[in-house]
Amino acid sequence: MKQWEVVIGIETHAQLSTQAKIFSGSSTAFGAAPNVQANAVDIALPGVLPVLNRGAVICAIRFGLAVDAKIAPRSVFARKNYFYPDLPKGYQISQYELPVVLGGKLAIPVGESEKVVSLTRAHLEEDAGKSLHEGLGQHFRGRSGIDLNRAGTPLLEIVSEPDMRSSAEAVAYARTLHALVRWIGICDGNMQEGSFRCDANVSVRPVGQPHFGTRREIKNLNSFRFMQQAIDYEVQWQIATLEDGGSIEQATVLFDPESGETRAMRSKEDAHDYRYFPDPDLLPLLIDQQWIEQIRSQLPELPTAKRERLIADYGLSAYDAKVLTSSLELVGYYEAAVATAGKANAKTCANWVMVDLTARLNKEDREISESPVSAEQLGGLLARIGDGTISTNIARKVFDALWSGEGSSADEIIARQDLQQISDSGSLETLLDELLAANPAMVAEFRAGKEKAFNALVGQAMKATRGKANPQRVSDLLRKKLG
Repeated sequence: MKQWEVVIGIETHAQLSTQAKIFSGSSTAFGAAPNVQANAVDIALPGVLPVLNRGAVICAIRFGLAVDAKIAPRSVFARKNYFYPDLPKGYQISQYELPVVLGGKLAIPVGESEKVVSLTRAHLEEDAGKSLHEGLGQHFRGRSGIDLNRAGTPLLEIVSEPDMRSSAEAVAYARTLHALVRWIGICDGNMQEGSFRCDANVSVRPVGQPHFGTRREIKNLNSFRFMQQAIDYEVQWQIATLEDGGSIEQATVLFDPESGETRAMRSKEDAHDYRYFPDPDLLPLLIDQQWIEQIRSQLPELPTAKRERLIADYGLSAYDAKVLTSSLELVGYYEAAVATAGKANAKTCANWVMVDLTARLNKEDREISESPVSAEQLGGLLARIGDGTISTNIARKVFDALWSGEGSSADEIIARQDLQQISDSGSLETLLDELLAANPAMVAEFRAGKEKAFNALVGQAMKATRGKANPQRVSDLLRKKLG
């Protein structure tokens, strides 16, 4: 039976984090009433001229630097001509032959290793409006509406090479790119609001065949789960079609989440169909090296470098470093906690941030920026575990109190509730002598080889001290007394 290889390339539209549109001063805020954020430039009234938003260019340069791409010293805006009801000009201003970002690469996780996906380009363009077919009210039943609020919204279209060979790799690429554009502050990444949308170009070919098969483009995938489902279905459909003796026609398709299937929307256009030509209203975009270096100096430490530093400075595992650098906000919180707790407690900090804090945030559907426990408060709490003031179990009670706002610091709560750990050998020995005298049966069971009896005795000691005894000291002293 013939073996097939999957070939996938991804085109991503990232909405840039500017307050105004790419060629006008209209707001880009989400959620406004239809058509209130579309001015004369956006709807192409006669006589108006576009003016390029400097902030959008800065975002493009930041991205190019983050993926080690070439920033073009001269790039040109072009008109992409096509007719669609939500495209008021009858053309979209984009970049074609001379984009602002050329090449680049993105390392994605594949199993326990990494794979480098090459980027073709990233270019600036404006978004179109939006056609609305539902929810227009009974006066417009059976009709469609056009909302031009999005028209002119700045986008960076990021095009990968066809380097991915499975839906899992495609999703890993999309997730990595999503995290990166948020990390460098050029896109909020909100997929529900359309700020980050992916198109997947999918084809299959017999294993060993050098040239690519005919691709079909799956448009507007706005969730990672849908991306995987759509690609998996499309791959199965293409293979089944070819094995049945059919052929694949280049086309644009949509994914239906309810049926789990892709369906053809239109035959795929080639570049010549759009009649690209340089926009006569916009001068070429010139970017000098001094401006590039200025923007480079303002970039945050990038994820790969940050992971390497966490491993080197704090002794974290590669896994811990990967989880903590999943967002700039999370790793920022972690490093602020370590700054308070001390480097000696770096691993404990990592565990608490990744497990206890994250679980609590997820349970209450909060972002890290909304945590009731600040990084400094958590660091102060973990410092008290590190110096033996409290046990881990007591620390969780203090954490709950901090979360509920019952104190401004761990030290305050520990002092007010008298939670200091008992580590004094004299006090613990007296307690354990009384405990052993009161539980001769458990002592006999332990000496008969039943380890569970020892654990039960430790539990009794912890209960007697309301969890305040140092569990390691209790265990050590108890074994010594039991011989």
